[in-house]
Amino acid sequence: MVNAMVLTRFMVGKEKKAIEEIKKIPGVLEVKTVFGAWDAVIMVTADGLKELADVVVDRIRCTDGVVGTETLVEVGIG
Repeated sequence: MVNAMVLTRFMVGKEKKAIEEIKKIPGVLEVKTVFGAWDAVIMVTADGLKELADVVVDRIRCTDGVVGTETLVEVGIG
């Protein structure tokens, strides 16, 4: 099992619709909106790195209104 946080930036005016669509994606556990350089932190779980890449690249990044992401993969130290 692989867990990750996907830092996400949205196009102005498309945030709400994009978040609604992202919440429907299998593997997305939670979407938290934040202030700062990023607009949201998306908590994702997947069976492996390939499946994680599928969720991030093929689903989250392809969502209308998403303009950028950075994925932080949990390493489980500590």
